[in-house]
Amino acid sequence: MDLGLANKVALVTGGSKGIGKAIAKALADENVKVAIAARSQEELEQTKHEIEQNGSTALSIVMDITNDDDVKQGITSVINHFGQLDILVNNAGITPGFFDFEDIEIDDWKKIFDINVFGMVRTTKTALPYLKESDAGRIINISSESGVQPDGFMPDYNATKAAIINMTKSWSKAFAKDGILVNTVSPAFILTPLLDQAMKQDADKQGISKEEAIQQFLKENRSHIEVKRPGNPEEVASSVVFLASNQASFINGTNLRVDGGSVASQ
Repeated sequence: MDLGLANKVALVTGGSKGIGKAIAKALADENVKVAIAARSQEELEQTKHEIEQNGSTALSIVMDITNDDDVKQGITSVINHFGQLDILVNNAGITPGFFDFEDIEIDDWKKIFDINVFGMVRTTKTALPYLKESDAGRIINISSESGVQPDGFMPDYNATKAAIINMTKSWSKAFAKDGILVNTVSPAFILTPLLDQAMKQDADKQGISKEEAIQQFLKENRSHIEVKRPGNPEEVASSVVFLASNQASFINGTNLRVDGGSVASQ
């Protein structure tokens, strides 16, 4: 199947590790020229090297999405290097931890909204003029199952993910006239390297295997995942690639859940 992505240019925020890294590599495998943005130079260069080892083209950009100047300079770098921008993947964000409402300060709320929501707004606002010039502009925002099925804990994180889904729908209506399709991908429990390490530490602490620790976490915190396993970053990445492709040319404003059946509603 020809996805029609060859020679397109994509910017993936938070593209140096975890889900963002998997997205960047999956796009590069479809001959997309990929710019990856994050705050860590070392991690960026490692991911860039891995992409280029497979014969693909990559650009690494040290960029803090909470800083207006950083975002403007970062996107200018993409245009100066590649001459265009066709796909924006707003992946960068933070998960603060499993805190209860009473333990979250107002400054914590401000911080997570500045990164998870306003960081996406800054990046999209700056990239929009260039996406309008593309013949197949795409914006893909990474949210979470927590945006539609929140837990009782970490309400600040849950609220940002709900805001992303709502914002996506609004943008999909606003930007369609410019030929830009905007969609959300909402993962559930994805076994990123960071989460894999946390599961290993929990297993060591309890004197059980990592797989037992994962199954325990699923039972206690994600019992609705019907396939009874965590997802992997590549499964999220393949959904992003599809939404970026010509095969998704009539999909706009949707929230594609990559959750193993976790969300109980339709």
